Amino acid sequence: MRIFKTLVFFGFFLANVTLAAAQAPQEQTLSIEERLRRLEAQLKAQQSTDRRFHLGGYGEIHGNFKSGGGDQVDFHRLVFYVGYDFSNWIKFSSEIELEHAFVSDGSDGEVALEQGYVDFLLDPKLNVRIGRFLTPLGIINQHHEPPSFNGVERPVFSKYIIPTTWPSDGIGVFGRFSRGLQYEFYIAGGLDGSGFDPVKGIRGGRITERPSLNDPAIMGRIDVFPLELAGVASDHLLRTGISVYAGGINNGNEGDDPDVSGDISILSADFEYTYSRLDLKGVVAWEKIDDKEGLKQGVADEILGWYLEGAVHWLPNSWKKGRLAKSDSTVFLRYEDIDTQYRMPQGVEEDPKGERSVWTTGIGFYPVPNLVLKMDYQIVDYADSSVNDEYKWNVGIGWQF
Repeated sequence: MRIFKTLVFFGFFLANVTLAAAQAPQEQTLSIEERLRRLEAQLKAQQSTDRRFHLGGYGEIHGNFKSGGGDQVDFHRLVFYVGYDFSNWIKFSSEIELEHAFVSDGSDGEVALEQGYVDFLLDPKLNVRIGRFLTPLGIINQHHEPPSFNGVERPVFSKYIIPTTWPSDGIGVFGRFSRGLQYEFYIAGGLDGSGFDPVKGIRGGRITERPSLNDPAIMGRIDVFPLELAGVASDHLLRTGISVYAGGINNGNEGDDPDVSGDISILSADFEYTYSRLDLKGVVAWEKIDDKEGLKQGVADEILGWYLEGAVHWLPNSWKKGRLAKSDSTVFLRYEDIDTQYRMPQGVEEDPKGERSVWTTGIGFYPVPNLVLKMDYQIVDYADSSVNDEYKWNVGIGWQF
């Protein structure tokens, strides 16, 4: 048996040597130039495939210190972006988020698909999007990477009025009619009214797994850049936007609808203005819940919130040298007015924690444009004097790549 195996091995070996020898003359007839051209073509094909993939992400770590205790260090979120270009007109984008560093049953941590959609880029004026996208309301829900907003934590407005991040699953169109006018409109799964709360508003109504299509919603926004629309050359930057949302609230996860009824309408307006070293921005949103039945006791008929913010880029140009050549720093002040009990059903008393104002001031230092070190001080003042005000110090670091 050993002799047989040995003969088979050598027979296989000789066959391969013979085949290689037969092919060798053909390879040797190729010139050096031809071999280099073939190698270059292979490298270009590989590079072309690599350029189809797009990788990125963002994250932030916070230290929170507040009156009454509860101080903590929080690796608040880490988000990974993966994109792929099927062609120059079909593109996939996705974001996967890990919150609070650890996930287990009963914990506050979370792993979630924040976005995952395919764009069909048909024309600058008309394109199609299918999948999970960010609900187009307000400012921060669609632009919430840490270097893009002032303050360690996102505004309170972005927690209880337009909850961020808020994804929707559906289909829609988007485009730009000119440099000064762009739009997006979608039809998607709606909210779960059983998750609405008297103080936290509609935040708990988001469905992040498999949203029901029992009561779908329509949503959209229009952004106008007045100076560009008018063709005025200016070093001022101004954007104004208006966004709308309307849908039913009897939606649940996996089609398990909560057996509530009602409709919600949201109207929001926002602006951003930059001139020289000054940034101004603001947003307002009004929410109305009609014909509601089966919701938690104390959920308002109407919710209202807004904020104004100003920031100054104060870092002298003379400091921007060497390693700090691309550095920047801002100081900011933001005022928010939040009322999740703005209009109550007849005979229902307001929750004293529903109406509050928030002052936040702080500083952000950018050693490079896509990484920021932050610190701020925040005062939460409740309209009802029976509720103690809150005082908070926050520090953090955030990045985007």
